[in-house]
Amino acid sequence: MYTTLISAEQLKHLVHDHKPLMIFDCSFELMQPKEGDQQYERVRIAGAVRADLDRHLSARKAAEAVNGGRHPLPKRELFAAWLASIGFQSDMQAVVYDRQGANYCGRLWWMLKWVGHEAVAVLDGGLQAWEAINGMVATGPDVAVRVPSRFTASEPRARLATSDDVLKHLDLPDQTLIDARAPARFRGEVEPLDPIAGHIPGALNRPFQSNLGPDGRFKSPELLREEFTELLAGRNPASVVHHCGSGVSAVPNLLAMEVAGLGRAALYAGSWSEWCSNPARPMAQG
Repeated sequence: MYTTLISAEQLKHLVHDHKPLMIFDCSFELMQPKEGDQQYERVRIAGAVRADLDRHLSARKAAEAVNGGRHPLPKRELFAAWLASIGFQSDMQAVVYDRQGANYCGRLWWMLKWVGHEAVAVLDGGLQAWEAINGMVATGPDVAVRVPSRFTASEPRARLATSDDVLKHLDLPDQTLIDARAPARFRGEVEPLDPIAGHIPGALNRPFQSNLGPDGRFKSPELLREEFTELLAGRNPASVVHHCGSGVSAVPNLLAMEVAGLGRAALYAGSWSEWCSNPARPMAQG
């Protein structure tokens, strides 16, 4: 069972051995939301199912959401129903990938843990790594017939923090906030997406791209552990709550901490977009 990362070579073996497996293409472009579907049709790992951030991994109506912000999580039972509709089963190894440096596929990795499915891994290096070993690909629209399953949500294996949770523990030693946005956005110098610029007071900044090496793969567990240990500066890794702009690009940091052997931290999925929607909440710049 793969629970954090899987290499292209390891995935190739799973495919060759016909193991119970479902591969998800989570490619997405924030400023061009339809581009992910076009990328999927241009080329994808053979057999991969499309998992779109807006359509499948976010709530489309307030009544279906568990939090606020720009990409609110759908209720667990609704997400599980989508998984069942595409034939996902509890005995399957899930492999998620994108072509944007694990920025978007991490969302599905976390959500599968959240509905109780531990056997999910991010393809290290994404589609690019798969193509580099001449893995089988497909093009054009997805015409596969998928037989629905009886998949349902079970006990969560991921921790979700709410705005109230974050506010209640603000400035307390039992909470360490890590913000995955770019430094200029964190400091509040620019804000292209949300109405207010800045960050949650006391948060540390680690841009999510920091987890990857020049080859597009995650850095070694040893190097990641060293970097997070330096960032935390004595704080307890178990106290960490990851966030970003809308709860998506925070996940590579969460995954990297787990790869580093520092445990599975919490995710504040509402993130800055939900936090800054209430002017009564404290905000900081600089």
